[in-house]
Amino acid sequence: MQSLSIRLSILGLLMERNMHPYEIRTRMKERFLDLQGRFKIGSLYYAVDQLKKQNYIEAVMTVQDELGPEKTVYRITDSGKAYFQNLLLDRFREAAPDNHPLYIALVFAGKGDQEQIAMILRERIGEAERHVELCHRTYAEHEGIVPRSVLHLMAGYYEHARTELAWLRRLLIDAEAGKLHEISTLPGFEN
Repeated sequence: MQSLSIRLSILGLLMERNMHPYEIRTRMKERFLDLQGRFKIGSLYYAVDQLKKQNYIEAVMTVQDELGPEKTVYRITDSGKAYFQNLLLDRFREAAPDNHPLYIALVFAGKGDQEQIAMILRERIGEAERHVELCHRTYAEHEGIVPRSVLHLMAGYYEHARTELAWLRRLLIDAEAGKLHEISTLPGFEN
């Protein structure tokens, strides 16, 4: 999945304009594509080589940087554009995995030290509150500047962050009350 994410990112950036790998790397980091796609930015050069071998991209020129070595500028080919479309549509079809790191711990949380769990949850809630604020601010700063698809991305991050925060707060209430081991229903949670 990560190799497909980096390929999608490279091809998507080359759909915008021709670039050399270092510029692609810079754009990826600016847009946090490595974090969103969960790939290592160091695998960029290997992915570029593979895309070139498969004729999805091609060199168009070499530029000399006054401070560094020559850089090869690439463009996306017609077959690369078709491959990009396939990767993009496959991502829209792909189901998101439900594997939050707390899920396995919650199975056994009733057997754990409720006070320590509550302390950790308070810390996580503080982080989650900051994350919600950052997501909201990021969205607000980009309204009217970026395409609607990117606003949907930012809104999704914001909504997920708000949901995570509400969930952590409910969990904290039960941990503070020492109720994680009880068998009952969750107040306020509706089917």
